[in-house]
Amino acid sequence: MKRRLLAVKDMVQITGITPRTLHYYDRIDLFKPTQLAENGYRYYDYSSLEKLQTILFLKEIGFSLKEIADIVKLAKHEQKQVLEKHSQTLQLQQQKLAMMITSLQEYIAGTDIYNLQIFKESSVLPLQQQYAQEASYLYSETESYQQFTSNINKLTAEQRATYFAEFEQSMESIFRKIANAMNQAPDSEEVQQLIVEWKSYLKQFMVCDAELLVCIAKTYKYDTRFKNYINQYSEEDVVEFIYTVVMHYVEREV
Repeated sequence: MKRRLLAVKDMVQITGITPRTLHYYDRIDLFKPTQLAENGYRYYDYSSLEKLQTILFLKEIGFSLKEIADIVKLAKHEQKQVLEKHSQTLQLQQQKLAMMITSLQEYIAGTDIYNLQIFKESSVLPLQQQYAQEASYLYSETESYQQFTSNINKLTAEQRATYFAEFEQSMESIFRKIANAMNQAPDSEEVQQLIVEWKSYLKQFMVCDAELLVCIAKTYKYDTRFKNYINQYSEEDVVEFIYTVVMHYVEREV
């Protein structure tokens, strides 16, 4: 039995597309009717229905109408190559979206923005690196920071990565220790020894004179990003305590 042609209303009922969209596809030469009647009615054969379903599929998976127009003109093996490449792109987007969701959930749960990995695969620098860049603007004129930069530049990329990972772990450890010691006086010997330990981590690559220690303590105190990061280790104001302890240490050392 010969199949009848499909009218616009049939295409709409089968695919869910709107008549307006069908007319638009016709106007831009993406999807033309098989037959155009004298009264202006559009009719389509069943091979056209398959083509329309392909167009709708390609649009659903993210191709633009211009890209779709080029794809449907290709041979099947060429279309497969394009789709395989697009599949790889979608997988990368899926990974990025998963990371975005994870970072958002962690941020909502209270993780400090400093510890989020949201910029890991982005052209935007990771926050840790942004802070390092910022430090170069704040302290680049000091002899201590210049010495630090000189020492860091002598390391290989792998050595630098190892150093910063170990440094971050050391700083996290000392912040926890200081937070646990907040019930003691800032000028007590035990608390002052914690500042000596904190300073020892900094001294691995820079000269920690009084000027630099005060600068770092002030940065902790007045930069809300550092303040939020450090204060996560206690319900009390760890940063204010560190600032006071450092001031006592500097006064004692001068």
